[in-house]
Amino acid sequence: MERVYMGNEFLDIKNPDDVKGIISNFQTIKKYEAVSIENSLYRVLAEDIHATINLPPFRKVTMDGYAVISEDTFLASEDEPVKLGLLEVIGAGDVPKEIVKNGFCTEVGTGSPLPEGADSVVMVEYTEVRDGIISIHESVTMGQNIAKEGSDIGEGELLLKKGTTITPEKIGVLSAIGLKTVPVYKKPEIAVISTGNELIRYDEEIQYGKIFDINSQTISSAVTACGCIPVKTEIVKDNYNDLKRKIIECQDMDLIITSGGTSAGRGDVLRQVLDDLGEVLVHGIAVKPGKPTIIGRFENEGVDKYVVGLPGNPVAASMVFQLFFAPFLKDMASIKTKSRLRKTNTIKIPLSRRYRPAKGRKHFLLVKVDDDNAIPILKDSGAITSLAEADGYIEIGKNVEIVEKGTLVKVHPLGNW
Repeated sequence: MERVYMGNEFLDIKNPDDVKGIISNFQTIKKYEAVSIENSLYRVLAEDIHATINLPPFRKVTMDGYAVISEDTFLASEDEPVKLGLLEVIGAGDVPKEIVKNGFCTEVGTGSPLPEGADSVVMVEYTEVRDGIISIHESVTMGQNIAKEGSDIGEGELLLKKGTTITPEKIGVLSAIGLKTVPVYKKPEIAVISTGNELIRYDEEIQYGKIFDINSQTISSAVTACGCIPVKTEIVKDNYNDLKRKIIECQDMDLIITSGGTSAGRGDVLRQVLDDLGEVLVHGIAVKPGKPTIIGRFENEGVDKYVVGLPGNPVAASMVFQLFFAPFLKDMASIKTKSRLRKTNTIKIPLSRRYRPAKGRKHFLLVKVDDDNAIPILKDSGAITSLAEADGYIEIGKNVEIVEKGTLVKVHPLGNW
């Protein structure tokens, strides 16, 4: 562990893997709720769902045509069709009234119930109608062009597993069994607090020495992308009492994320607040950008509450969030972090120029991709435009002194939520 003196305090710099281990051990409580099927899109099932009915719930016709007794058609051919009498015409949603007997048939539509007595359907393309007589030009076998009751899934069988993300297709499956409400994991609520005397809201008039609050917007959007609900607060000044009061106000949230006030310099008060409320678990990570990240814990009614202090620089805040906290938030929301169908979407391409990283820290370098090269974006962590230019980032080990031009580097996409 490295100790770095900054201002009036030391930062105890921890290795990235140690920090990830601390985060993975956060105590979390998963909550549940029932939502209407109309509001269930992209929510995560909190229980297994079993079929409450057979699907299909009756013998269903799968082609437009004529419901017949298959043995009546065995001798049918193009030259010598079998002729059957027509009993009735039914479509999807109709209830058959007539029982099909030998020598007769019923006209049916796709999705309609199969009439009693019939055991198959002749497609309309292989028939002719004249004077109420149906000529069958092709034979069918028993069960042809029909779906048996429960052939899709039987009543009581597992339909969707707990932990499944509800997509439009899954909503169709749930609708098929008439489900009205869906048991899902409740979305964690995340407090998002921006701190700084220099910050103003986006709807305020810009003044000399002031800047618009960027982090509350970017972090809130990232929280939403992780399946959680961001609860933005008003901007908090670099003041011990104000920040402490705001954190206490947010103690019922599932997680508190602040930005700014972490670097142990003059006016940075988050460390003091966390020391007084509980304990500081992390104050400094051996990464660039993002070294002055802080993580604290305090107790609220017997439950551990966690506070994440991201750096004030927008690039550093976004990078640290994605690398360290996005996976945790997704786990809180029970969202799978990667699709089984797409295990990785990184690319390996040459670096466009020689690069010398910071010593002693793992470096996450923003790059843009052009002409199949990774081009380093050489701006400091306060330059928000570097995020606009970047296509992704590369990881450089803490003991690497120089990355030569042409070295194959793995580019990770930004926003890989």
